[in-house]
Amino acid sequence: MTERSFTVIENHWITLGDGTRLAARIWIPDGAEADPVPAVFEFLPYRKHDGTSARDESTYPAFAAAGIAGVRVDIRGSGESDGVIDGEYTELELANACELIAWIAEQPWSNGNVGMMGISWGGFNSLQVAALRPPALKAVISIASTTDRYNDDIHYKNGCHLSAQLSWAATMLAYQSRPPDPELVGERWREMWMERLENEPFFMEEWLTHQRRDDFWRHGSISEDYSAIQIPALVIAGWADGYRNTPLLAVEGLGKKAKALIGPWVHKYPHFAWPKPRADFLGEAIAFWNHWLRGEENGVETIPQVRAYLLDGPKPALRRDSDPGIWISKEVWSKPDMRCFYVDQFGTLLEGMPIPSAAHEIYLKSPLDTGTASGEWFTLKPDAELAGDQRVDDAGSLVLETMPLSEPQAYLGQPVLTVALRADAELANLCARVVDIHPDGSATRVSFGVINLAHRDGNAEPKPLTPGEPVSIRLALDACGYRFGKGHRIRLSLSTAYWPTILPPPVNSGLTIDIASLGLALPMLGEHESFEMKQPGNPDPLPKYIAHTPPVTRRSITRDLSANRTDYLVHEDTGLTERPGTGLSTRQLREELWSISPDDPLSMKGTAIWTCDMQRPGWSVRTISISRISCTDRDWLIGASVTAYEAEKQVFEKIFEKSIPRDLM
Repeated sequence: MTERSFTVIENHWITLGDGTRLAARIWIPDGAEADPVPAVFEFLPYRKHDGTSARDESTYPAFAAAGIAGVRVDIRGSGESDGVIDGEYTELELANACELIAWIAEQPWSNGNVGMMGISWGGFNSLQVAALRPPALKAVISIASTTDRYNDDIHYKNGCHLSAQLSWAATMLAYQSRPPDPELVGERWREMWMERLENEPFFMEEWLTHQRRDDFWRHGSISEDYSAIQIPALVIAGWADGYRNTPLLAVEGLGKKAKALIGPWVHKYPHFAWPKPRADFLGEAIAFWNHWLRGEENGVETIPQVRAYLLDGPKPALRRDSDPGIWISKEVWSKPDMRCFYVDQFGTLLEGMPIPSAAHEIYLKSPLDTGTASGEWFTLKPDAELAGDQRVDDAGSLVLETMPLSEPQAYLGQPVLTVALRADAELANLCARVVDIHPDGSATRVSFGVINLAHRDGNAEPKPLTPGEPVSIRLALDACGYRFGKGHRIRLSLSTAYWPTILPPPVNSGLTIDIASLGLALPMLGEHESFEMKQPGNPDPLPKYIAHTPPVTRRSITRDLSANRTDYLVHEDTGLTERPGTGLSTRQLREELWSISPDDPLSMKGTAIWTCDMQRPGWSVRTISISRISCTDRDWLIGASVTAYEAEKQVFEKIFEKSIPRDLM
């Protein structure tokens, strides 16, 4: 197909019905007014002019060259858009999205058919808007998203409080505190900036006032009513990212309307993600849009319902540029058959169902700093953000494992743990990890799951444990696609802590685990086909920006034996980078510190400091935002501050402090 020339509109104002102007960057194929084209819409708070510009330039020019317009819009209160953001996926945001889709469909260059696309926030709201059924929206591509905002996002997981909640609140505070670019909005930039700084929310407060799965989280969770989505959805994720469950859950819920694609990737688009192998996302997306937005008969609807990369025993490493494995497909996805394991009296995992027998109880009380090899929940690079060698965390865990496997075993889906246990206190957490033990002893995390045991019967109405009273637990771990090699061992690791991934309850409770009751069910791969995934035509699709200072990444763990404290430090510096043609340079520095005493849950503290610089000759601004969390036995203690500078002069400061009662967490 001959590539079309196209025009890029760097900034276009779209005025909503309430008078708010939202800023859009638009790619329009030349000649579209005479021969209208379909359009793809992306709606984010991440700043089109500098935050996502490189990523957008790796995608939308390819769409435009294929005759598909791209419309990238900043949510209100972000980038160059008017107003102040009011939260995540709010009714106002989704209503604005529907209004924008109608606007796109009415443009003279549009054929009236709109697709919606995005990764993370944009993947979330693509599915949520699809459930609202705006007439012009005909298909969506959702990458690294969720079907359940409570249980599969950065906030909570089976009632456990994820540390990523503070990390993400700090990120959003930093992003929303930055001003629009004066080159685009003119003299209004300072007025718009002050409005944001004065009125932007600290998202953590709202999230922490909803510690159980209530209507706040049900809003926007498409799992509440899959039938609301009536259009095709291509749902994509990576095994190395926290959103790995969504593609399989989407095809289970949406049925034939959904296709799933899962690679080995971190939280990135598949055509430039790590670890490799990548996928030809641009080719896939263009074919998808051409079929559903243009009516082209190209066979997209016949693609197997699930395509996944089956990892073949990758080892922990300082950096995983490429993971071994094969691409497999399943024509129709159905719940997998399970291979079951039980534990004998010597702690060996054996294949078969648990055999009724007398209780065999083992007491477990992990050091509260167990979990430092867990990596990030939300991964952006294939380095120390990935889970490391699990032997570090297994030292504080109950480990149960098979004998060396006589034949390889392959799995695809969510493992399930069942076990009976007793707790010392009314509150306790449990973490379960499936681990691949290589012949040399190195340990790769395959899947993990966590549960706040007060949420054992559901996340809407938690109830405390009765100390000493036996309870039966069923825990679905995260989905995996993995092949255990011959001679490897399958290990189940159980711990009562997984810090800093999850925050501890207010009491340092131990668990008495009846291993005679324990069952581990692993989802067998079953019938499948192998195939070759087409690789991107351009192996390095991101545009080259001007680096004035180099990026720096450091992660370290310090165990202060004298102070009985463990510190986990993250240092991320993007370096000062200039986008060509704009003269605008930006830099973001993130320093995040978590600390805990291994025997005192109330010692837990987290602090995230973001420094954001924007500058061009004759103009510079800086914001420093600090977000914090600590606790008592009754309350979460959160705080935030934002200080803003124009040139070297401080022009704004705001301090926020709040105490929020713990809700069985």
